[in-house]
Amino acid sequence: MPKPSTPAPNVSRRGTVIALVVLLVVGLPGLLALAGGYERTGGGEVAVVRNGGFFDNNRIRQIIDPGSGRTWIGFYSKVHKYPAQQRFYTITSEDKRGDTAGVDVVTVPSSDGVNMGIEGTLYFTLNLDHAVLRSFDDKFGTRKFRGPGGESNYTWDGDDGWLAFLNQIVRPVIDNALRTQINSFRCAELVSSCALVQNTSAPRQTTQKSGLQAQSNNANIAKVQNAINTSLAVDLESTLGGKFVTNIHFNLVRVTLPDKVQESVDRAQAAFAQVSEAQAKVASARAEAEANRARQDGYNKCPTCAEIEKLKALPQGITVYAPGNPGGVNVPGR
Repeated sequence: MPKPSTPAPNVSRRGTVIALVVLLVVGLPGLLALAGGYERTGGGEVAVVRNGGFFDNNRIRQIIDPGSGRTWIGFYSKVHKYPAQQRFYTITSEDKRGDTAGVDVVTVPSSDGVNMGIEGTLYFTLNLDHAVLRSFDDKFGTRKFRGPGGESNYTWDGDDGWLAFLNQIVRPVIDNALRTQINSFRCAELVSSCALVQNTSAPRQTTQKSGLQAQSNNANIAKVQNAINTSLAVDLESTLGGKFVTNIHFNLVRVTLPDKVQESVDRAQAAFAQVSEAQAKVASARAEAEANRARQDGYNKCPTCAEIEKLKALPQGITVYAPGNPGGVNVPGR
């Protein structure tokens, strides 16, 4: 009776390899998809989840609130994370401190045509209402924005993407609000030293009113800041197409003059200082002359008083005093 044949060792080995390959090809992607089907957010971020499967649509699936635990989001879903904490956008002349590289100042004209540099910071918070977030992601999370360096990023693509969105969409609204409000004030109403080069014919009046102008400047700057806060809330909602940002507050930090105007102000201040010094000397001489006239008038009325004053003015230790004689004063040792 013939013995049953046994499979060749190489055939068995080949089958094992094929099984492993099939397992890797089919099982590994499944494991990766399963592991990638969970997501969580940190305390300072909120996530908008969109479907992303092979046979699925690209609609918004769910919202994950800040500081969540691991949440099932489905296979191959896409996650758009946005800042959930208060954010700010800084405009400043100090290099590397602003949100735009280099010196960044909004230059707008006053009502009397003087270009003024405005520096400040806009504080705001993204609206975390789920319906609002869905609308925000539909409008701004599905397109790219060009950053300061020319690169394009999605809004949810880290700090670079968020900054690109602010620079391209929010910054023009800030500039327009500043231009509108600053244009309703004269230069001297916001920067008191501007009056030095606009009304140099009345330095004494300018000096006398400097304290009042300083108080007026502070009040006017507060008016500008309040008006900007009010207009920004309306303008941003209108421009963005929804109330996507809340708790809006613009802090007006500094108002500056153009370099050439500031140089003129510095020269005018130096000139006024010299004028004030000369006026002080004139006033001192006038007072001294008036004192001398009053003193002489007293001597004329009281000759004896004049002689007494002369005696008081004599040096101590004299032995002979003869008025009218050139040698009438004798001091021992001379």
